[in-house]
Amino acid sequence: MLQRAKPNSPARTQATVAAGFLTGMLAGLARRRIDPAPLLAATDIDIADGASRIPVDRYAALYNLLNRRLDDEGFGLFTQPMRIGSFEFLCRGCLGAPTLAEALARASRFLRLVLPDLAVSVRRTQGRAELVIAETRRLADNADDPGRVFAFEWLLRLLHGLACWLAGRGLALDSVIFPYRRPPHAADYALIFTADSRFAPTVPSGTGTLVASFNANLLDLPLRRDEAALAAFLDGAPGKITTLYRRDREMVIRVRDLLRAALPGTLGLDDVVRHEQHGAALVRQGADSRPEQTPSHRVHVVGGFIQHDDPAGHDGGHGKGDEALDTT
Repeated sequence: MLQRAKPNSPARTQATVAAGFLTGMLAGLARRRIDPAPLLAATDIDIADGASRIPVDRYAALYNLLNRRLDDEGFGLFTQPMRIGSFEFLCRGCLGAPTLAEALARASRFLRLVLPDLAVSVRRTQGRAELVIAETRRLADNADDPGRVFAFEWLLRLLHGLACWLAGRGLALDSVIFPYRRPPHAADYALIFTADSRFAPTVPSGTGTLVASFNANLLDLPLRRDEAALAAFLDGAPGKITTLYRRDREMVIRVRDLLRAALPGTLGLDDVVRHEQHGAALVRQGADSRPEQTPSHRVHVVGGFIQHDDPAGHDGGHGKGDEALDTT
């Protein structure tokens, strides 16, 4: 039975991470009977209060420190370690691809070598595309094991963040089905992945599959990064990905909430132009919420976002809900 994430999240002035993500990240240490206390102290993280939230910059610092401590960019969660440098070579392998589709195909082939426990593939049919992450072996006896949950969260976030950076823009995920029951920190999924996050528990003794759906047109995007951009991107990576995309998502959701409170359900075109000019000032530091406007568009507000219906079916090259990313 599918369960959905609840998109509501408390207003916050600082980007933070739910403690549930930290529990999953540290699961590999627990399996190896390694005390996490020195790593937590080094990054000034206190987990005494299970309901507390962790500043995202400290979370990213712990991410990288844990990778170095284990010499494993997979956090000790898999049957073989992903040695330090795996993420760099993943990026380098994708860099010369002509399109995002080819970049993801290269990523899939590379991950097959360094991460055989999870198989990555991309399916494309009738205008929709799906990024699929499937267990090739059970990652844990308990389908809701925090380490298993984190493994799927981590790899989707890594691939999605990398794809956004390669394309030089935000790439909206329309929906994601996760192969476990709704975790306690699922409210954050709207910030990190998509508000349409669903949960389909894996059957006992079975293997699970994550399916992330998005507009297939995004696969045709050209890559916009070179070696110089990669050098900057790798400074602080791979933990840096958790700060780049999360920061922008939180800002977008704050703007959405402001627009929802300010706008009625249906607007005329003149009203939209005026409100979108105001919205542009709010999002100048991040997401641009101003689609191209033509008289043929019907304009209304959906989920707090201004949406334009184009009878010709064009979206100006942008997928639904795309946000620009500051990933330099």
